[in-house]
Amino acid sequence: MPAALPPFGFEDLFDNAPCGYLILGPDGRIEMVNSTLLGWVGRTREELIGKKVPELLNIAGRIFYETHFAPLLRMQGFLNEIALDLKSAEGKRLQVLVNAIERQDVDGQPVATYVVLLPASERRRYERDLVDARTKAEAGLLAEREVSEWREQFIAVLGHDLRNPLASITGAARMLLGEPLSEKGVRIVALMQGSVTRMAGLIDNVLDFARGRLGGGIGLVRDANAPLEPVLVQVVDELRAGALERKILAEYSLTEPVLCDRGRIGQLVSNLLGNALTHGAADEPVRLRAFTETGILEISVANGGVPIPEKVYPNLFQPFFRGEGHGSHQGLGLGLHIASEIAKAHDGEITVVSDQTETKFTFRMPTAAP
Repeated sequence: MPAALPPFGFEDLFDNAPCGYLILGPDGRIEMVNSTLLGWVGRTREELIGKKVPELLNIAGRIFYETHFAPLLRMQGFLNEIALDLKSAEGKRLQVLVNAIERQDVDGQPVATYVVLLPASERRRYERDLVDARTKAEAGLLAEREVSEWREQFIAVLGHDLRNPLASITGAARMLLGEPLSEKGVRIVALMQGSVTRMAGLIDNVLDFARGRLGGGIGLVRDANAPLEPVLVQVVDELRAGALERKILAEYSLTEPVLCDRGRIGQLVSNLLGNALTHGAADEPVRLRAFTETGILEISVANGGVPIPEKVYPNLFQPFFRGEGHGSHQGLGLGLHIASEIAKAHDGEITVVSDQTETKFTFRMPTAAP
């Protein structure tokens, strides 16, 4: 049998409760105080009886009590979880949460106020830590946004300013082709043109990525009247000139008009072909096939070589993602990302299938407006 519990009365419950108790008279003076609260503040009962609550508070607490606590209590008759700082006899601060309820007579006049005080040092420290952590996180996020914005603006300006010297190199290469050149000279000019083409593609990707991050997005100028095939032929010819040792097989069957931005589609195809030339087997051709059928434009680029690992698929079209590249031709990791964004802007998509036989990227979009 368990031991019999000692008798408990109101006085014992009031005096030894695990919280502080105060009973205030109609004039707001302390009429009763329990031993728990006396122990917290290091005072005797005689010292507190007849005092007002503000005399237990620091200066800030007194101001808050007079301007908020007392008026609200009088107006609504109760208060819950009000944070106050008590001042002990030694001058130490004790953080508490206060609940209070006012008892009134039939005329609505205060008869007594019952006050419960709960220790809140740990809770308020935890809340302060949360606020501090949030403030630091917000400051860090703001700083990161500022750095990111400056970085992207720098990329945009840099990409724009690189176009001028690149245009000069392009013009010089074309002028040289109009002059009598040796076989070696022709090869050198072809290499220059290939490098210029690759550089122009990289600049376009950087600019498009910067515009997308700065809110501009991928801009389109759609036109269904201009043929698409000449643009694709030009892209293939440019890449062939820059990779004389590689074979690019192209097949076109564009029998329907396509409402698209021809320049952007050319950029998409250039990025896919460039990716195939970089990562495909050097001794196998890269195959391009473009055709229209029943309202759909489909362009595929396929190459042989090592298949894409399954773990790479989720990040394949992410910016700055670079797989196992080939030396200095690995690139910035923006080509597939920009191609994917161009596809989305045309209400289309790019899919990829890769196995031991070939790796094929396929772009599909409606030939007319959806």
